[in-house]
Amino acid sequence: MASRLLATAALFLSLLSIAAAFSSTPTTAMLTRRTPAEVQLEIKDPVDPAALAQATAILDELRAGGRSACSPAALLAVARRLGDVPKDGTSYTVPAARCKEAYDGLSDDERRSLTNIHGRVRAFADAQRASVADVEVDIPGGKAGQTVSPCRAAGCYAPGGRYPLPSSVLMTVVTARAAGCPYVVLASPRPAPITLAAAHVAGADVVLCVGGAQAIGAMAYGVDARLDEGGTEAAPAVPPCDVIVGPGNKWVTAAKSIVNGHCGIDMLAGPSEVLVIADKTADAQIVAADLIAQAEHDVVARAILVSDDGDTIDKVDAEVARQVDALPEPNRSTAKEALAQSFSVLCRDIDECIAVSDRLAPEHLEIQTANAQEVGDRCANYGGLFVGTNCAEVLGDYGAGPNHTLPTGGTGRYTGGLSVFNFLRIRTWMRIDRKEECQGMVEDSVRMARLEGLEGHARAAEARKL
Repeated sequence: MASRLLATAALFLSLLSIAAAFSSTPTTAMLTRRTPAEVQLEIKDPVDPAALAQATAILDELRAGGRSACSPAALLAVARRLGDVPKDGTSYTVPAARCKEAYDGLSDDERRSLTNIHGRVRAFADAQRASVADVEVDIPGGKAGQTVSPCRAAGCYAPGGRYPLPSSVLMTVVTARAAGCPYVVLASPRPAPITLAAAHVAGADVVLCVGGAQAIGAMAYGVDARLDEGGTEAAPAVPPCDVIVGPGNKWVTAAKSIVNGHCGIDMLAGPSEVLVIADKTADAQIVAADLIAQAEHDVVARAILVSDDGDTIDKVDAEVARQVDALPEPNRSTAKEALAQSFSVLCRDIDECIAVSDRLAPEHLEIQTANAQEVGDRCANYGGLFVGTNCAEVLGDYGAGPNHTLPTGGTGRYTGGLSVFNFLRIRTWMRIDRKEECQGMVEDSVRMARLEGLEGHARAAEARKL
């Protein structure tokens, strides 16, 4: 009897041990488990076809009758219809005095943080601007060089939908100012007081309280001055912008694709994303917090965990489940929907983790491993790199210095984030002062022109022969 009881107890303890082992791994993973072979970059057109058709109609409406600039009456009508301004609203601009009032209405701590962030973003942008300069070199018989100069007018878009984003105001307007743009337009729908305060600190010349395709059209084509019934100017003319930057919704993206060429744009932004490379040294609580921070952006955001350690993936998954349920609404629902399309990848080693990351070229790449800088240096494709446990991606969101407007959807393979260079023109020039010293260059040009079959080119060069 005693031996039977001992055997039964042993079996019970064994079952408990097995149950405990299974309980340490989530029965339903928050992050879908994928193998490295299942992870491929999906190149998707960021422009939604339905949004493109709607944006086209809006842009046509703004310039109906063959106008070159947007009609102020049409802009106001569209803004009213789409909810940018009240139905009885009479203005699509925000006076500078109201932006200053919003800034003055902040607490001391809020003003201090806004000013601190402005200072860090400006310092980094100034360093970028100083990294490229006018140059001059000798050529046969003369000189050649480049000049670096800002565009005349910059258009900056700051989203105003799910959450107010004053940080986007600072990232775009401050960078344009650091580049040297003499005129900066900011557009943001239904701007919150903190957004207007950021516009004041950043130094926007005019604030348009419109969003979507109508905002992009207003900045791309300009808006004529709006006159009241007595003929007095009720809203100043908005000049057409040479460059438009900043992320936005699908109508903003569609409109940017339409006006691209009429003016420059920074990028066609897709859903936001973060990829974390983590090994067994990573803090699961911190990794989970960073994944959730990205997921709460939008229901289509993606949070990706890549690790060479299965236990780390299990621990992070459990932390994600615990932490996401502690979020308030609507953040919790947004994050959960985004996490449903996010995933984790178990790799055989860190080399494979890097290969998976490079394949995806994530917008934000965090390295939370031993020797994090070394691992980060080996990564080739990303928008922004965040090295080590202490370097949260959200610190980049809120103004450590580098810009937070970054390439999405794998475009980090060939481009970078927003910078002063988006607002700068690098133009080249040449001058021949001594005709006799350039004859070798003339002969080369004549010969190459005839090899290409361009006789007119050859004769133009020959006209410079002695």
